Amino acid sequence: MPEPTYQSTLRELDTDYGILRYHDVGSGPPLLLLHGSGPGVTGWRNFHGNLPALAEHFRCLVLEFPGFGVSDATDEHPMMAARPAVTRFLDGLGLGQVDIVGNSMGGFVGTDFAIAEPQRVHRLVTIGGMGRNLFSPAPGEGINLLVEFTENPNRERLVQWLNSMVYDRGLITDELIEQRWALATDRDTLAAARRMYSRAALDAMAVAQVAADSPPQWAMLHKVRAKTLITWGRDDRVSPMDMAIVPMRTIPDVELHVFPNCGHWVMIEQKEAWESAVLAFLTRKHG
Repeated sequence: MPEPTYQSTLRELDTDYGILRYHDVGSGPPLLLLHGSGPGVTGWRNFHGNLPALAEHFRCLVLEFPGFGVSDATDEHPMMAARPAVTRFLDGLGLGQVDIVGNSMGGFVGTDFAIAEPQRVHRLVTIGGMGRNLFSPAPGEGINLLVEFTENPNRERLVQWLNSMVYDRGLITDELIEQRWALATDRDTLAAARRMYSRAALDAMAVAQVAADSPPQWAMLHKVRAKTLITWGRDDRVSPMDMAIVPMRTIPDVELHVFPNCGHWVMIEQKEAWESAVLAFLTRKHG
């Protein structure tokens, strides 16, 4: 199918917590695509290049999370607002069970949703977005560069962070830099980013996790009932490969596909190979 355009696919869903915006492309079983985090991120920028291939088989629903400058923000921390937004979105569209593709933070959210509401997730595909650092330092290099940009945004720091996302730096074009800069420096979007990625916010999250009565997500991965495909870039400097070990060993029905010469943006940097692996998984007749 021809590559869809932004305006022709953009939709709005009015909810009790503001408007959720999303893109609706293709027909067939519903496939929910959940984006990552970072300066200037949107669901459209994460996934628009993959939609022609995926929409040949699925009704692709690219949800824009609250707090990233497209859907209406809520009073919650953007990470905390994401999973309830998924529930409101699916309920608002009258969808019961879906397949989910989640990139980075979207993988974390999709996994959390699959644990909390297992009857609603048929198959789960993640691009990074789960596990924990076993051998590599935490936070990773890309997260530290993201913190530096968030606390003191300028173009040089934005470029440094963008370069950490990929193996091939040729993908970081002037056009991409300008697009990301415009949204990342929007007042409300930057304020939301600082709630997630300032050094103080990360330190507070670490303290809260230690004090929490509930276990971290990586310790709950055995509760995922959806058939799961984990995809990862071998050269990921944001979420290093060793993070895949715990989910690969503890999710009951899981496959792991590692892409060489590839950083954090697997669906962009290894586009055709990633689409081939994901479609083979999602269209297979699972027993």
